[in-house]
Amino acid sequence: MRLLLVEDDDHVAAALSAVLSRHGLTVVHARSGGEALQALLPDDAEPFAVVLLDLGLPDQDGFEVCGRIRKVSATPVIMVTARSDVRSRIHGLNLGADDYVVKPYDTGELLARIHAVSRRTGAAGTGADQPVEESVPREPLRLGSLAVELPTRQVSVDGTVVPLTRKEFDLLALLAQRPGVVFRREQIISEVWRTSWEGTGRTLEVHIASLRAKLRMPALIETIRGVGYRLVAPVAGPAPDVRPPAPDGCPAPCAPTPPAPHRADGRRAARARRAARRDHRRGGAAEGGRRPDRRRRPVRLPRPVRHRPPQRRRRQQDPGGGRAAGHPPGRTHPLRGALRDPGRRLLPRPHPDGRRPAGPDGADRR
Repeated sequence: MRLLLVEDDDHVAAALSAVLSRHGLTVVHARSGGEALQALLPDDAEPFAVVLLDLGLPDQDGFEVCGRIRKVSATPVIMVTARSDVRSRIHGLNLGADDYVVKPYDTGELLARIHAVSRRTGAAGTGADQPVEESVPREPLRLGSLAVELPTRQVSVDGTVVPLTRKEFDLLALLAQRPGVVFRREQIISEVWRTSWEGTGRTLEVHIASLRAKLRMPALIETIRGVGYRLVAPVAGPAPDVRPPAPDGCPAPCAPTPPAPHRADGRRAARARRAARRDHRRGGAAEGGRRPDRRRRPVRLPRPVRHRPPQRRRRQQDPGGGRAAGHPPGRTHPLRGALRDPGRRLLPRPHPDGRRPAGPDGADRR
């Protein structure tokens, strides 16, 4: 699908052209109103599907360019401008613009508006009184060996009908109607599932994988990383022979390689190898079992560790309640009883030799 971009800023036009080209659109850039009118003249090239028109042009105003486009062509026009006032919107739509987008805009919204305008133009070209359902082509869509019949909702590959579910057929029909065009994930979800819920992203991937498996064409639907999907038309004709060439002296092609062993066979062989190694280590492979003189050592379990509670440390008491400060532990203070009984007579301790201590005058106390 060709698109005419009328933009005087080269940086904005380059960025927008890269995004639109990535989504399967062919962009032609015009830097002024005169170049846009010259590009819209009829020629042998494919006509433009949509015109993106900026209002701030160097040679003339965008509203005047829109009026001249309406006089010479019926191509839908989308005004992309920074003028956000209501008066400019009403004036642009009255001049013949099909849509009005205010900068800054989201790229996804702009792409959705482009596809919506192109669908309305295609439906109007078939006749105003004819419903959209009747405008579906009666001839099947043929893409190589793939044939999609929209009226009967049948899909066949090389004449063999492939059963598809309702969503799978809708998804394939959407991609087959415009082969080579990249469809964004949001656009596919909106048109096939009729919802904008982001949780259907995995559902889309599952349906794409199911289509590739049922049609047996993995390269039919190409994944554009970060954007969406597009349908690549397969090459018609028989599949090429991928077998290796015949060696010298062999008239026919080489025989196909034998199939790989089943996974269960490999597991059984691995178990047999492990059993043989185990018997070899035990030394009883020749007898067919374990050596009779070998005994198993008893398994010794570690002793349980007993956790003893920490013992509280006795604190020293005051002289009136027990031990005195500075007195060695384990011995009773000599003044302990005197302090408790003040009337008690204190007697000196006996001499180690058994003699009585002398008095102050040197006489022996009796």
